[in-house]
Amino acid sequence: MTRSGHVTFVLGGARSGKSGFSEKLARETGFERHYIATGRAYDDEMRQRIARHRADRGEGWVTHEVPVDLVSRIEAIDAPGRVALVDCLTLWITNLMMENRDIDAVGEMLVRSFAPLAGRLILVSNEVGLGIVPENRMAREFRDHAGRLHQKIAAAADEVFFIAAGLPLKMKG
Repeated sequence: MTRSGHVTFVLGGARSGKSGFSEKLARETGFERHYIATGRAYDDEMRQRIARHRADRGEGWVTHEVPVDLVSRIEAIDAPGRVALVDCLTLWITNLMMENRDIDAVGEMLVRSFAPLAGRLILVSNEVGLGIVPENRMAREFRDHAGRLHQKIAAAADEVFFIAAGLPLKMKG
């Protein structure tokens, strides 16, 4: 089945410019814009980050706070003339780990959700595999889950960008 929608995957390090780049891509579509936020505000610092992201985004977005059930929300939002921006998958993986979910299975569901897309989907994630091997098991498992998910998404996406120092490198598409 050939989808009529379009999937863009944006990777990069922390504070690399991924979100700003992705938001610009979404604005340039001219479509109705939906922002799917996966972060949870467990403390004041995270609440401030979320508020700063919201302010930086500006007006014109329908915001959905979806820490876990990402696939269902993407399916509910998807329509021709709409763009959904998911920011970010690494926070989503953290949430799944905290709830002891089968991350590989849920990741497969996410990738399968691309096939029937009618609109545009932009997925943002932190590249976590470029640093040193983490010292504890949970951090290593997180890195491994993220790496496996990133490979699956990159293989299925129409476009893949890597952002460093605010500069996009188009890797696919």
